[in-house]
Amino acid sequence: MKKPLEVLSRYPAHDCTLHGAFESRASRDASRAFILFGERTWSWQAFDQAVCAIASLLLARGIGKGDRVAVSGRNSDAHVLMLFAAARIGAIMVPVNPEFGVQEARYVLHHAEVSGVVASGDTLAVVREACAGLATPPWFLMLDGPRDGVPGLLDAAEAAQPRQLPANVTADDTVLIVYTSGTTGFPKGAMHSQRSFVTGGEAFVQRVYLQHDDRVMVVLPLFHINALFYSVAGTLAAGCAMVVVPRFSASTFWQTALEYGATEVNIIEAIGAILANRPRTEFRADHKLRAIYGVRHSMEATFRDEFRVPHLIGGYGMTEIPGVTCNPVEGLRKPGSMGPVGRHPDPARAWAQCRVVDEDGRDVGVNEEGELLVRTPIVMQGYFHDAEQTREAFEDGWFRTGDLVRRDEDDYFFFVSRKKDIIRRRGENIAGAELDRVIGSHPAVHEAAAIAVPAELGEDEILVLVVLKPGHTASAQDIAQWCRQHLAAQKVPRYVLFVQDLPHTPTHKVLKAQLKKDTTLKARAVDLESRGT
Repeated sequence: MKKPLEVLSRYPAHDCTLHGAFESRASRDASRAFILFGERTWSWQAFDQAVCAIASLLLARGIGKGDRVAVSGRNSDAHVLMLFAAARIGAIMVPVNPEFGVQEARYVLHHAEVSGVVASGDTLAVVREACAGLATPPWFLMLDGPRDGVPGLLDAAEAAQPRQLPANVTADDTVLIVYTSGTTGFPKGAMHSQRSFVTGGEAFVQRVYLQHDDRVMVVLPLFHINALFYSVAGTLAAGCAMVVVPRFSASTFWQTALEYGATEVNIIEAIGAILANRPRTEFRADHKLRAIYGVRHSMEATFRDEFRVPHLIGGYGMTEIPGVTCNPVEGLRKPGSMGPVGRHPDPARAWAQCRVVDEDGRDVGVNEEGELLVRTPIVMQGYFHDAEQTREAFEDGWFRTGDLVRRDEDDYFFFVSRKKDIIRRRGENIAGAELDRVIGSHPAVHEAAAIAVPAELGEDEILVLVVLKPGHTASAQDIAQWCRQHLAAQKVPRYVLFVQDLPHTPTHKVLKAQLKKDTTLKARAVDLESRGT
């Protein structure tokens, strides 16, 4: 296995634009595979030709430098084509969650002031309705072929007259506006430059030791920073190939990995838990996966010992600052940590810096909790059309994550909680994330979410919502006893409410802000103190 810098050094230097990086990688052998999607395989050469055709189509439709084009649909090769075509002319792609309803889609499409929308058959009606009222009505194209009078992207591009593509595109031009999950308030559009995207891919080569002959399977949605900045950008940087899967399917995950010869995949905690609990008859022991990014500590044994994946890697990043810390492929690994600060394959490149500070902005000591501040070259340019939120997000050049962490004596970071997920009880700060994790480890529990509810004498009480695994039972007293065994007394919840499911963001984060708005939860829950338990 080649070292990350050796992988990057295979290719000529480039200008840090997507087109420049692509040309650099394609120069080695343009006939090899770049994207596999269903029965289609795009070579680097064929992909470049299609990108130029789509870029000409965008110019013909009035799209110029800085204009925004939205893409809404399940993962497809067309997503990646649109990204590179927009980048080729200095335009900006705005990926939209295909699960959005009209109101959610309307906010993003109007806020981004899109000039065009590329939709799929199952999102066209929603985005059409959502675009009503835009000052300049956008044009529409289809990701998956013509429908309802709307031409398909590839067909329209093939019919478009070739145009002279602009030569004034730079690495600092914005290429993506990725809207945050919006766990509180309205989503914010994080703007990223072409340089940020390309550099993020190079950093991902370091994170998972991506090789030039790897096949990266993309199962996370292409409207999310992980799939874009890690999987797609990483494939570009390594000069390897990607397997684009329309959506994650637990029942076919291992079979798909086997059929396409996938060697690396990124997942989130929820996917890991689902796979760990699936029937082993679906598992294919002859898969070629050598690395999975995103496996949590609680599931490492299953993926390492049962699924036989040798490299299980985890780290920390946000939409605004992808790829900050990472447990190294080689070197010291600490279970449950976010790892040390990541780095670029080239040790001469200045990289991320992290501070842990108290409420007054002063650095705290080793193993003390505080807010994580980050300074990194892979950082958003700001929030689109939101100068105030952008100013609030930074402090003297440091991005304020809003996450509470601690750093140990080896400079490894450990996540504690979101600042907004802290419960103040009897003079103590309690991390809701810790309760979620501990209660979620109960044998009968599928998922748990702890939130603060008002106490009679001020401050907070702890209410935990619990989703049980199918076929399992547990009482509120069972949950409390589990907490007593694993947590300090002040962290044992007073209220327990069993529910069928919990609301989630598109990346499966529990929408605690939505839960806190439900004033009926406390009355519906079991009050353990009133029962004398």
